[in-house]
Amino acid sequence: MAWSWRYEAEDGRQDAGGSESFASQSDAESWLGQSWRDLVAKGVVTAVLIEDDRVEYRMSLLPAGS
Repeated sequence: MAWSWRYEAEDGRQDAGGSESFASQSDAESWLGQSWRDLVAKGVVTAVLIEDDRVEYRMSLLPAGS
């Protein structure tokens, strides 16, 4: 099982994400916890966690009410 992130911009444009691949969901989530501010600065508003080809969940990177 490989875990990765897909990123989405405010206009819905999708970016496949970086070349980051993680051995576990926990590793992927830890990485996002450290990197989300950089992603937001690049225009990412949503991160989608992918396991192989399956979407595990999607989450907003913006503060509540934004």
